[in-house]
Amino acid sequence: QVQLVESGGGLVQPGGSLRVSCAASGSIISINVMGWYRQAPGKRRELVAVITVDNSTDYAEAVKGRFTISKVNAKNTIYLQMNSLKPEDSAVYYCNAEGRRSPYYQTFRAWGQGTQVTVSS
Repeated sequence: QVQLVESGGGLVQPGGSLRVSCAASGSIISINVMGWYRQAPGKRRELVAVITVDNSTDYAEAVKGRFTISKVNAKNTIYLQMNSLKPEDSAVYYCNAEGRRSPYYQTFRAWGQGTQVTVSS
């Protein structure tokens, strides 16, 4: 099995910054892509940012220029640096990972439990 554990959420004022982390562990052979999604109350879960095995990144239009996704391969860990936060960024942020795991080199897609980010004065 594969487990994802997020950390670093919290309360921040508008215009402030926050960094969330996600560490993957378990029977991982390789990870093809990891990313962050978010879900606000009454809304669908949406993509925020993804990073692939070759370090390609993609961002939602709403966060481009403000958020940066990065990773440390040796730790199977990704980070999301969030700057110039707005109240509309408030949501539960979920980590996602896709890749291959043992046994049998099977594919996996895993989700973390989520971390709350609240932007409010």
